[in-house]
Amino acid sequence: MPTIQELLQTPLLPGRLEWIGLSPGRREPIQSVERVMLQVGTGLDGDHHSRSGKSKRQVTLIQAEHLPIVAGFLQQDSIAPELVRRNLVVSGINLLALKERHFRIGSVILKGSGPCAPCSRMEENLGIGGYAAMRGHGGITAIVEQSGEIRVGDEVFALNDITESSNSPESA
Repeated sequence: MPTIQELLQTPLLPGRLEWIGLSPGRREPIQSVERVMLQVGTGLDGDHHSRSGKSKRQVTLIQAEHLPIVAGFLQQDSIAPELVRRNLVVSGINLLALKERHFRIGSVILKGSGPCAPCSRMEENLGIGGYAAMRGHGGITAIVEQSGEIRVGDEVFALNDITESSNSPESA
């Protein structure tokens, strides 16, 4: 019988990058873009939150499958990704399974660094109950381990470790 540690390293089916958002300034609306460069140590070029240093929140990701769940909790038909103020919306791969793992999007290698808890802005953006609706559905944070470009539509896949960074499903 496999151990929990072994199960945490099992292969995952790939996902897809569905949406990219940048925060151009403090409290400014999130801007949707089709592609962006990510830098080691800071995160997404053009994002207000990208600062020099070693923040564990260089990139924020949310599960596309969770947006309808949050909308349901709020008795809404849908929620625009801009409202939840995350950088990336990903589908088809469980983001919590990427926590503490290396993963690739486009030419970028990221490492899951922790949960992305909702902030008080969720009440403002989503309405009454927005914060509570996002609890458990906020996604994850990540750090950039290899700079590069990502584009909407890129495949998202887990790496067993950083040494796999040059191997992708496309080359297999």
